[in-house]
Amino acid sequence: PLPLFRLVDMPGYGFAKAPVKVVGRWKTLVKSYLRGRAVLARTLVLVDSRHGLKHTDREMMTMLDEAAASYRVVLTKTDKIKASELEAVANRTADEIRKHVAAYPELHLTSAEKGMGIAALRAAVVSDALGEGWAG
Repeated sequence: PLPLFRLVDMPGYGFAKAPVKVVGRWKTLVKSYLRGRAVLARTLVLVDSRHGLKHTDREMMTMLDEAAASYRVVLTKTDKIKASELEAVANRTADEIRKHVAAYPELHLTSAEKGMGIAALRAAVVSDALGEGWAG
């Protein structure tokens, strides 16, 4: 049998429009979830390539850095922008990733609609969860 692992889908950044008290509670909950969680192999930060990194993405990355929770940044919806725009967004994002201590250096470019980058991201998730040496 294959080894088991869990994927946890956390709420998105829609909380930014919530009342300040709710946002504060959510941030506290996320921080407590992330801190000292030895079984947490890696977190994925999904960034819409049409917008690039937003303030809320940077806040999340800083929160993950402070919690020493390793994460990968994934650019999504890459089929929705021109190749030249995607290259610029990817370069800016990669430059910013290098400034974050807990960020995994590889940037993933994906399109769920076209299937681009999905196999590589799945392989990375499995590798993170089961260890680098796992061959299936």
